[in-house]
Amino acid sequence: MNIIFMGTPEFAVPPLERLIEFGHQVVAVVTQPDKPVGRGRKMHHPPVKDAALRNGIPVLQPAKIRNCRFDDVLRPFQPDAIAVVAYGKIIPPEVLSLPRFGCLNIHASLLPKYRGAAPIQWAIINSERRTGVTIMQLDEGMDTGPVIAMEDIEILNDDDTISLSNMLSVLGGKLLTRILDQVEASGRVESQPQDHALASYAPIMKKSDGLIDWSLTNEQIICRINGLKPWPTAFSFLGDSMWKFLRTEPFDDPDHLYFTAPDAPKTPHGSVTALARGRGFTIKTGDGHLLVTSIQPQGKRLMSGVDTINGKQIKIGDQFISNPELLDRAGGD
Repeated sequence: MNIIFMGTPEFAVPPLERLIEFGHQVVAVVTQPDKPVGRGRKMHHPPVKDAALRNGIPVLQPAKIRNCRFDDVLRPFQPDAIAVVAYGKIIPPEVLSLPRFGCLNIHASLLPKYRGAAPIQWAIINSERRTGVTIMQLDEGMDTGPVIAMEDIEILNDDDTISLSNMLSVLGGKLLTRILDQVEASGRVESQPQDHALASYAPIMKKSDGLIDWSLTNEQIICRINGLKPWPTAFSFLGDSMWKFLRTEPFDDPDHLYFTAPDAPKTPHGSVTALARGRGFTIKTGDGHLLVTSIQPQGKRLMSGVDTINGKQIKIGDQFISNPELLDRAGGD
């Protein structure tokens, strides 16, 4: 059967390539327009466009698809189904109703949990132990359509948004291919409505979501650090300089301390409490201390916690603060 594929970022590439590999007739790819990137503002293709061109598939890049009769553009391709994977735009009703089997979407959560734009990030931030992918039939709501199939996986302690996205992308591609095989064989789509009373939401990430609340527990802070990669990253301010925290771990091994401040009850959260030989420095949190092993000071390269000690950039008693008023002054991405 004829399939139109709608997707944009790297997450959508493995599902597209799997459909092609397993013999599905992808007749066209719809993706976002090319965009300028970096200081040179050089135009870059969406990753899905590159994958489509490698496979000789026609690519459409409309600036908008609503209120422009985009269904008339797609109709000559005679789609039996439209596969939607992180396309990035709301699909209008006339496109939803165009193919006889509708629009089948890969959503990176176990619906109805984490509807919205950032389900992978929020699942990690909220310390979930399992997540997965859902194949659903799109309707006019935000991830509210009936569920066709889902599959879950474990979230490992060291998973971040990048690693989990990669796994869910591959998993979603396998599941979508299997569902399309079944639809083609049976001539119908079988689905079940969601229980909307159980819905939760995963709003798009904002820069301010990266601010670290040092009064949270070690686990909560580590989950935020992992869930906020690669953007906006977890960060805090030392003076008026923004430091990005890339890797931390709970600290419970005092044998490696060579200089430490008294762990007094009045020591403020966010304070540097110890320098750990060959390991990094520690920061006081809501339930203990975090060992910082990978960090990036504003305007400088990524470095280890050990390097910041050797370079005398961190000292006992320094305090990291997460003041939203400093965000504009920090600038950058």
